[in-house]
Amino acid sequence: MTQLSFPRQYARTQRFTLGAPRSFSVAPDGTRVIFLRSRSGSDRAQMLWVLDVADGGERVAADPAALLGGGEERLSPEERARRERSREGSAGVVGYAVDDAASMAAFTLSGRLFTAGLLPQGPGACELPVPGPVVDPRPSPDGRWVAYASGGALRLVAADGEDAGASDRALAEPDGESVTWGLAEFLAAEEMDRSRGFWWSPDSTALLVARVDESPVERWWISDPAHPNRPPAEVAYPAAGTANAVVTLALLGLDGSRQDVTWDRERYPYLASVHWSAAGPPLLLVQSRDQRGQLYLTVDESTGATRPVHAEEDRIWLDLFPGVPAWTPDGRLVRISDEAGARVLAVGDRVLTGADLQVRAVLDAGEQDVLVTAAAGEGAAEPETGEVHVYRVSALGAVRVSERPGVHGAVRGGELTVLVSAALDRPGSTVQVLRGGKPVVDIASYAERPSLTARVRLTEAGEDRIPCAVLLPTGYAEGDGPLPVLLDPYGGPHGARVLAAHNAHLVSQWFADQGFAVVVADGRGTPGRSPAWEKAIAFDFAGVSVGDQIAALHALAAQYPLDLGRVAIRGWSYGGYLAALAALRRPDVFHAAVVGAPVTDMRLYDTHYMERYLGHPDERPEVYDRNSVITEAGITELAEPARPLMIIHGLADDNVLVAHSLRLSTALLAAGRPHEVLPLSGVTHMTPQEQVAENLLLLQVDFLKRALGTAGPAT
Repeated sequence: MTQLSFPRQYARTQRFTLGAPRSFSVAPDGTRVIFLRSRSGSDRAQMLWVLDVADGGERVAADPAALLGGGEERLSPEERARRERSREGSAGVVGYAVDDAASMAAFTLSGRLFTAGLLPQGPGACELPVPGPVVDPRPSPDGRWVAYASGGALRLVAADGEDAGASDRALAEPDGESVTWGLAEFLAAEEMDRSRGFWWSPDSTALLVARVDESPVERWWISDPAHPNRPPAEVAYPAAGTANAVVTLALLGLDGSRQDVTWDRERYPYLASVHWSAAGPPLLLVQSRDQRGQLYLTVDESTGATRPVHAEEDRIWLDLFPGVPAWTPDGRLVRISDEAGARVLAVGDRVLTGADLQVRAVLDAGEQDVLVTAAAGEGAAEPETGEVHVYRVSALGAVRVSERPGVHGAVRGGELTVLVSAALDRPGSTVQVLRGGKPVVDIASYAERPSLTARVRLTEAGEDRIPCAVLLPTGYAEGDGPLPVLLDPYGGPHGARVLAAHNAHLVSQWFADQGFAVVVADGRGTPGRSPAWEKAIAFDFAGVSVGDQIAALHALAAQYPLDLGRVAIRGWSYGGYLAALAALRRPDVFHAAVVGAPVTDMRLYDTHYMERYLGHPDERPEVYDRNSVITEAGITELAEPARPLMIIHGLADDNVLVAHSLRLSTALLAAGRPHEVLPLSGVTHMTPQEQVAENLLLLQVDFLKRALGTAGPAT
């Protein structure tokens, strides 16, 4: 059997994620773990599995091939949008929700609603015949009902499937062409990490439901030039400085009652998070548009009135974090906050962590402790570059759950914890089920083993101790001489690339094996060791991000065989923006750039992201001009000499629209600057198509070798 090239294997396995278990739920009685996994490392179809903890046996609860009768999966526009927001490239059962007992699951296939029993002798998977296409079905906590979004309405059906046609009904229906109930709006899903639009009451008698009105939002149009017979797709896109969707909440009772939820929406228009558990009343987190103020609110279920329980302000911005706000079982507020220069966990009126930890997310709030992920903070004894660990935090302190160096995450339910761990010295991730902190069973991964091994050196560079990864060609010896350099960053908010995990560096190693010294630098603005590190880019993306790449490069040149006369940079999204800035503004350092899906005009990106970092464009036009690669007047800063650029962009991208790259190309042409453009027909901000993903890597290497004057084809 012929071994696939690494680019083809990387594309076919979707970055070696296929076949790996994911999306875990834990039964509160500690007997079952529910998860998704495909049959092999090249099979895109995710299946719903159940692990019986007592004997370690696994069984399939839902097989999409069987449920669809072998038919091809068809996605509605709403489902495609949800998958694009979550960067989901696989197929089959890509998401599910369970009742409180984890005895049944609800999910969609081809826009149809299915349920599956999760108990050993429970009912199998079956379809509930309801109006479609169905989006985001969720069982009631008691397992009697399934609520779902369809056709702009929020609907309800009996979970047992008996006479579904009679029991199915709408709880709320759209009262306008641009109104939907029960779905997250674009900004919530893309920027706030909120993919949901409705939440069940703990007693299963009501739901808290978001109503989204997109009528104020500007309409943009995305055409497919490769198919001129098709009409362009209409997209409601809230660009910086323009109107957002109007998002409100209502309490909808299963008895048909409705109570609108009220808060100061004029001052706090963003609904960032919702939590509803038996430990307290519904809990909301709402933000001001400039994201410098936010309120934690409780909701009176009888009147819809809200009451603030905590307020936060920050002169720069306030970040949002997974898992918060929440209640502890005894009713104390759980939050992550920036206090005294550290990112800390606060429970009730007590701060439980300090500067030695940079808390990233809350995974579970239990009776005895709170489970979190955290990295080493500014006050840590060791930098632990690239590591993320799981901790149990209580009034007695923080206890590390994950023992080995690496990147770890977890899901907890009752006495069971599912610990997912990646490390530098092995490919992929391992999944352990712990009881009382002790391993009881592993969950197998079917992911393929990569055809190459990443040989990563993690370090810190320069006075600011910039986290870096350095990768040299396999077999490189000290006497082989200096190497052309490829910087391979993301370099921006929420996008750490320097991770203590093997698979995170596979593409960088492949580029290294083509004859480059590859440097990955997480400069200021990336998830780091302190709030000050992340907020250093306020109003200055361009200066800080490019400056830190240069500082890391020059510092590492004293330790590694870097030929500073041949330096290229490649990146995607923020990394593409960074690559464009580097080549255009600092050609004295950078000699070529691969610019993938870049944001080039800050005014053409969304409100929640851009206004957080740069302010409102009407109030700070000079900040937007300074940080943009181009404006209406052309390229904002163009230094000599001209350097080769390869620009790559998906024509169907609804996040960073192709207008960014087209305008950049037009401006380069007007300035007499030669460049290459790769327009990707039918491709969004992701590139999941196998041939596209493979050939993109090969074409980039070819361009870089031509641009830097190195020889030989990609291997």
